[in-house]
Amino acid sequence: MQRRSFIDKTAMAGVLGALAAPAAMAQAGTPAVKWRMSTSWPKSLDTMYGSAEHLCKRVAELTDGKFTIQCFAGGEIVPPPQNMEAVSNGTIEVNHVLASAFVGKNPALAFDTGLPFGLNARQHNAWMQYGGGMEATREMYKKMGITNFVCGNVGVQMGGWYRKQIKSVADLAGLKMRIGGIGGMVMSKLGAVPQQIPAADIYPSLEKGTIDAAEWIGPYDDAKLGLNKVAPFYYSPGWWEGSASITAQVNSKAWDALPAQYKAAFECACNEQTMKMIADYDNRNPEAIKKLVGSGAKLSYFPKPVMEAAFKASNELMNELAASNEDFKAMLPGWLKYRRDQASWFRVAEAELDNFTFANVTK
Repeated sequence: MQRRSFIDKTAMAGVLGALAAPAAMAQAGTPAVKWRMSTSWPKSLDTMYGSAEHLCKRVAELTDGKFTIQCFAGGEIVPPPQNMEAVSNGTIEVNHVLASAFVGKNPALAFDTGLPFGLNARQHNAWMQYGGGMEATREMYKKMGITNFVCGNVGVQMGGWYRKQIKSVADLAGLKMRIGGIGGMVMSKLGAVPQQIPAADIYPSLEKGTIDAAEWIGPYDDAKLGLNKVAPFYYSPGWWEGSASITAQVNSKAWDALPAQYKAAFECACNEQTMKMIADYDNRNPEAIKKLVGSGAKLSYFPKPVMEAAFKASNELMNELAASNEDFKAMLPGWLKYRRDQASWFRVAEAELDNFTFANVTK
C-alpha cells in the first residue's frame, strides 16, 4: 500500500511538473516592459490619482511584476493640457485623463467622456462596451495614433461653486467660470466666459477673483480642493456631462508591441477601476456633502429656466458641431438614438423606483 501510494504521488508530481514547466518557461521568456503614465490630477485627489495608481499596481500584480507602469501626477512629466499629445507622439506610453479636456483639438473627443444631458455612468459604459461606442471612438483615435480604454467614471457631477447666486440665465452673462469641454462651449452660448484651468490651479484662481465660478467633480473632491472656502454657492446638477468617464489613452505602437497576456492584464485592470472608481465616489460623496453644507456651503439647484436654456443651447451646439466636424457627425446620430432608448427604459423601472425611494427614505 505504501509503495503504491508513493508511486501515485510520484506520478502526480511528474504530471504537475510537466504542466508547470511550459508556463514557467513562457514566463521566463516574457520580456520586462516599463511604461510611464502621466495623469491630469494632483496627488491630493486620492480618488482620481489613487485610481490611476491602483490601475498600475494591478497591472504589475497580474504580470508577476514583468509589466510595470510608473504613475505621475499632473505636471510631473508634461502639463495636463499636453497629456494627449505626449501619448500621440510617444513621449509617454499612456495617460489617465478626461478626454473632454482636449475638445479644442477635436470636439468629438467629448463622446469618450460624456455629453451635456447625456448618458449616466451605467448607460455610458453600456454604450462603450456593447452599443458601438468603443468602435466609434477608436476609429477617431486611430488618426492620432492612440488606442483608448475606459478606466473609471466619476458619475454625475455637481454644478460647481459660485461667488454669487444664479437666479436666472441673465446671471451667467460675463461670468468667468472654470469649465472645460463641451460644457464650456454651452456656457459660452449662455453668456459665460469659460476658462480651462487645471485642478491644482482652481482654488487660487477663485481666491484671487480671476474667475467667478468653478466646477470640478463633486462633494468629496471639491472639498479636497477647498473650493467651499472661496465660493459659497454650490449648485446641482452638473448637466454638462451625464457622467464623466475616465480614459487611459495608450500610444498605439506601444500597445501593439505588448505581449497578449500584458494586454489582457491592462484591460482587466482598466475594467476593474471602471467599477471601483464610481463605487469609491458613491461611498465618499454622501458624507462629504453633509460636511460641506454643515460648514456653510449654500446648496441649491439650478433654476428651471437655466436648465431649459442649457438644454436648448446644448442641442444647438451638438448640431453645429456635427455640421463642422466629420467625427462628431459620424457619432452623433447613433449616440442620440442610444440616449433615447436608454431614457425610455430607465423611466420604466429605475427612475420610478428611485424617485419614490429617495422621496421616502430622506423624510
